[in-house]
Amino acid sequence: MSNFLYANDSRATYPSSWYAQSIGDTPPRMALEQPVSCDVCIIGAGFTGLSTALHLAQKGFSVTVLEAHRVGFGASGRNGGQMGSGLNHDQRKLEKTMGQDAAHRLWEMTQDAKSLTRSMVTQFAPEAGYQPGIAEADFSPKDCDNSHAKVAHLEKNYGYGEMECLDMSAISDLIKSPRYAGGLIDWGAGHLHPLRYALGLARAAEAAGATVYEDSPVLAVREGSPNILQTDRGQVKANYVVHATNGYHCSLNRKQAARVMPINNFLVATAPLEDPKSVLAQDIAVADNRFVLNYYRLSDDNRLIFGGGESYGTKFPQDIFKKVRRPLTEIFPQLANIDLTHAWGGTLGITTTRLPMFARVGHQQLTASGYSGHGVALAGFAGLVLAETIAGNATRFDLLSKLPGPAFPGGQVLRNPIMTLAMTWFSLRDKLGL
Repeated sequence: MSNFLYANDSRATYPSSWYAQSIGDTPPRMALEQPVSCDVCIIGAGFTGLSTALHLAQKGFSVTVLEAHRVGFGASGRNGGQMGSGLNHDQRKLEKTMGQDAAHRLWEMTQDAKSLTRSMVTQFAPEAGYQPGIAEADFSPKDCDNSHAKVAHLEKNYGYGEMECLDMSAISDLIKSPRYAGGLIDWGAGHLHPLRYALGLARAAEAAGATVYEDSPVLAVREGSPNILQTDRGQVKANYVVHATNGYHCSLNRKQAARVMPINNFLVATAPLEDPKSVLAQDIAVADNRFVLNYYRLSDDNRLIFGGGESYGTKFPQDIFKKVRRPLTEIFPQLANIDLTHAWGGTLGITTTRLPMFARVGHQQLTASGYSGHGVALAGFAGLVLAETIAGNATRFDLLSKLPGPAFPGGQVLRNPIMTLAMTWFSLRDKLGL
């Protein structure tokens, strides 16, 4: 597999995103340049790795985190900042797949994931600026009917009353776009500044006793007692290993590589809007119902941060501004001539079912990954679950590990071309409104 770690980015340097610019100068942490030993070594300093480190350190474990670039460098620090409810899988479908009891337990876990995220933001990263409210916007009356049925189902069967149905008039009042037929708004979901959140988790993990190394890519993991992780300048011996790499796994373990596929997603930030209410009447985030969805929200300095478009090869497109301006202008024609000040891409991990992968991938080696766009809440919660499992309570891990997620067809060589063909078809369906 191509190495997504370096295909589009400079080593140990944040991308040119609005998020990275808005945090100012952040001194780098030291790289690993000597042999160390610990109870648990975590590969990756995103939400999953940092939450795992925090919760393990709080339990008294000695923890080392190895990050190839910078804290929050990957999807954790580049995403749309949206903390949604549930999994990236309709709850009604999950009931048929997993059964009523398991589906209800999984829903409760996703509720816990949101509560945990809000709590960690409040404690460790208030500057991340969590705000409630995510709208799901539909393009057709048929899709709108399905969204409203989902709202009714969750309220009746799960007691979840945080969602409101939106008809065409209501969604037009909220989102100043001519494109939508209706949808819903979820006040139990919300949005935040993801990179500030990741940096807050890192500080909290270090305060609890974990050690975080940056610019320390893991080249190989040798299974044993202890496991041995080799970087380009150091080595770690650890009883447990957590693979918290998501889309940047670079085939460090084959089980994760077979089931979690890296894909690229792209965002832009506009110049500050003179009248942000001419785009969004309230400070909410929005995701629409296209298969290759558009998603957006306002920054704290009144820019529109807009995500749209995906790719399945290693390299980002040469002109991300152009790629994302097209869907941005489609949704908001009034912004056709707005200046775009920042453009960036990032690599996330998806699975065939869009359900996350929790798995044992070697001798005392665990992974949680493949959040498929729902990582803001799920990744931090996964860290808690991984810490519980290492500490001896695998109840939640064992249920999550039963989520279906077969390997991608075609293996690592053919799956990207197959996925590209499939996504071309779904993109055509979106355009035709099918």
